[in-house]
Amino acid sequence: MAGCVVLVTADRRSAELSSALTRRGATVRHAPALSIVPHEHDDQLLLDTKRLLESPPDIVVITTGIGFRGWVEAADAAGVADELIDVLSGARIVARGPKAHGAIQAAGLQADWVAESETSAEILDLLLTEGVAGVRIAVQHHGAGADGVDTELSAAGADVVSLVVYRWGPSPQPAALRESVHAAAAGQIDAVVFTSAPGAAAWLAEAELQDQWTGIAARMASGALVAAAVGPVTAKPLQDRGITPLIPDRGRLGALVRALVGHFEQAQSTAVLTSAGPLQVRSTVALLDGHVLPVSPNGLEVLRLLADAGGDVVTRAQVLAVLPGDSADPHTAEVAVARLRDVCGRALIQTVVKRGYRLAT
Repeated sequence: MAGCVVLVTADRRSAELSSALTRRGATVRHAPALSIVPHEHDDQLLLDTKRLLESPPDIVVITTGIGFRGWVEAADAAGVADELIDVLSGARIVARGPKAHGAIQAAGLQADWVAESETSAEILDLLLTEGVAGVRIAVQHHGAGADGVDTELSAAGADVVSLVVYRWGPSPQPAALRESVHAAAAGQIDAVVFTSAPGAAAWLAEAELQDQWTGIAARMASGALVAAAVGPVTAKPLQDRGITPLIPDRGRLGALVRALVGHFEQAQSTAVLTSAGPLQVRSTVALLDGHVLPVSPNGLEVLRLLADAGGDVVTRAQVLAVLPGDSADPHTAEVAVARLRDVCGRALIQTVVKRGYRLAT
C-alpha cells in the first residue's frame, strides 16, 4: 500500500487499525466521525439493568461483543454483576454474530442461538416465526439502537426491555472531520475506512453538509476513491447512496486490512503499462514499476493526466489546465513536462509533434 492515503473514520480501535495499515505502507489520516459515550457514564443503563434484575427476561438478545462486555463491566462497577450473570443464565440467549457469541462465552454463559449473518433481521425472523406474544425480551443495543428489533418485537406482543450500552456522540475532532471530506473530494485520499453504520452515516452527512458529496461520489464511482466497510451492516449507509463498498469476507479489522491490501495489489495489475514498467498514480504519489517517484505536486497532476489518457495524446492546453494559475503559454506546459522527464526518465513521456505528449507504452 505504499503511497496510499487511507482515512480512518473510527473512534474506537482506531490506533489498532491505523497501525495495521501503516505497517503495510499506507499513510493514515484519522478523522473520527462520531465519539462513543462510555457505558460507565450512562446512568440510564444502570437503571434499566436494575429493572431487568427485578423482573428477569425470558430471552436476551446480544447484538455486539463490545456492548455485552461493557454491560457486564457497568454492572460490576455498580456491584450487581453477579446478579446480572445469574439472571442471564436463566434466560435463552440469542447472539448477533460470532463477536457477540465470543463475549457471551467469555462471561461464562452459553448462547442458545447465533445469527451467523450478523444481522438483526435474521434474529427477528427467528423470533417472530416462533412467536413472542407475552414473552419478556431484553435487547442489548449498540450505539445506534437495535435496528428496529424493539419496535418489531413489541408490535408482535413481546414485553421488550431496551439496554443501550454505549451511545454515539458528536465527533471529538470536528475540524479533522470537516477537513477529511474536503480532502476526499479533492483527490487527496485513496481509501476511506468505515467500522460502524452510524459512523459511515455521520461521515456521509458531513460530506453533504460541506457540499462535497458530489465530488466524493464521483471519485468513488470511478474507483479513484475506495470506500471500505468492515461488514454488511456498516456498508448499508453507503449502499443506500449507490456506492458499492469493499467488504471483507469476515467482519474483523484484520480481514478489512487484508481486503484493502488485496484491492491495491490487484490495482497494480491494472496499472498503465509503459515502456518503463507499470505506472500507478495515487492521491499523493506515483509508482513506476513499484518504486515511488519523487515528483512535485504539479508533476503528479501532469502524470495523472497522462496516465488517465492511457497512452493517448494529451495537448499542451490540457497540461496547462491541470497546472496552477491560468497561464495560456505553451512554454509553461513544456517546462512542466521537462521537469517531469527529469524525474521519471526521458523515455517515459514522448512528444508528439504539433499535438502534445503521451506515455511511451
